[in-house]
Amino acid sequence: MIRYLFLVILCLTLGIHTSANATDIEFWTTQTQTDRMKTIQLLLDTFQVLNEGITVSLVPVEENDMPSQMAAASAAGNLPGLIEGSSELMLAFGEEGIMDIGSMTRMVNEIGKDRFFQGALKMVTVKDGKQYCGLPYHGWVQGIWYREDWFAKKGLEPPNTWDNILKAAKAFHQPEKNQYGILLGTKPEAYSEQCFTHFALSNGAAEFDADGNLIFNNPKMLETLRFYTELAKYNPPGPQNWRARDYYLQGKLAMFFYSTYIMDDLALAEVAAGSLTDENFPQLGQGVFDPRLVDNTRVAPVITKTRPAGYGAVVALALVDQKSADKKNAAQKLIKFLYQPDTYITFLHMAPGGMNPMVRGIAGKAGYLNDPKGLFNRYGRDKIEEIISGLDAIGSFTIVEGKSFPAAGKIYAKQIIPRMIYATTIEGTTPERAITWAEKQMQAVINE
Repeated sequence: MIRYLFLVILCLTLGIHTSANATDIEFWTTQTQTDRMKTIQLLLDTFQVLNEGITVSLVPVEENDMPSQMAAASAAGNLPGLIEGSSELMLAFGEEGIMDIGSMTRMVNEIGKDRFFQGALKMVTVKDGKQYCGLPYHGWVQGIWYREDWFAKKGLEPPNTWDNILKAAKAFHQPEKNQYGILLGTKPEAYSEQCFTHFALSNGAAEFDADGNLIFNNPKMLETLRFYTELAKYNPPGPQNWRARDYYLQGKLAMFFYSTYIMDDLALAEVAAGSLTDENFPQLGQGVFDPRLVDNTRVAPVITKTRPAGYGAVVALALVDQKSADKKNAAQKLIKFLYQPDTYITFLHMAPGGMNPMVRGIAGKAGYLNDPKGLFNRYGRDKIEEIISGLDAIGSFTIVEGKSFPAAGKIYAKQIIPRMIYATTIEGTTPERAITWAEKQMQAVINE
């Protein structure tokens, strides 16, 4: 990236400008924070210096506003050349017919289909399984973070199967010592659904079939809910959400579900400080940062019951269909630039741990490991690559065989699954009764 910045400064100093007949495109991004906008703008400035005749306007768009903004731009005949947003958005836009699927499919193959993590690529695969409505760019991975040193002392296997997870949760659960086996969500909040979905996917359970029929109340989903309810017995006391990570950071928890956004909390004292007080859990008292915690922690990004499954979020780059060949060409050049290692790493370093690369080979590069926070060096190359490997197996309830179902988003917004979990884990409702209730609620949402 340094050589690019040198070129920017040199060209500006020499008075090199874009031509009067410049091709103008817009790049819409969901990275709306001021500091991230500055970084992206710097990358675009570099791109424009290296591609005289192309100008790129950066447009921040909130994720929830993207559909309405796209509809307005389409009506006005002023569509962006390139957009960055969730894989669910890209699939939805693909179904509306406004994406340049042919060009993106060629670009996936040009960059290298096998270079992409296959789970991430499936999140943007359209129904025939051979075309793509986006190119995976960054995202986060969920996993079970666990005390490897504790597991080693008890001779336990990593928590990567249902049996291993339950066995470990029981082995480490000592509430009389204020120590607990696992943390998974039981409050009616999004975190609970994220934990539950990971288990459900590993059991081959789904909300919808490929034809869009609601099939939530099925034997595999019921089995998942029963297991989840049993496992919740080894949680810290009371309804819990992600905040109970404090137990882990204070040495009172064997394992917990979390995304890669937890990485800096485990490694950096200043970030961990908020979890080392008694503000959230008086029974924990005042904790002290453990500099060895990051070394003693590993993550199981893939869980297996009937199949290996990961869970996470994919943000993709996508080409919007353009009538102008020049605009198409300019947008494709921009995508290629954004995948160049120096550019790519600079983008990902806006949120170390939260933004993970979607192609192989980036995470092992010295430049990637040398992030501004010094975070990745604390983990080391092997752990970083292990964490990111979960991208090969990620999935979601929203996407089935390359087709997205908007109803899944509406169901998510109503927190039906978290309310079902709360009913079984906290209120004592039977899994059979709770899952029947949940499917009725889901059907009502679909019928609205």
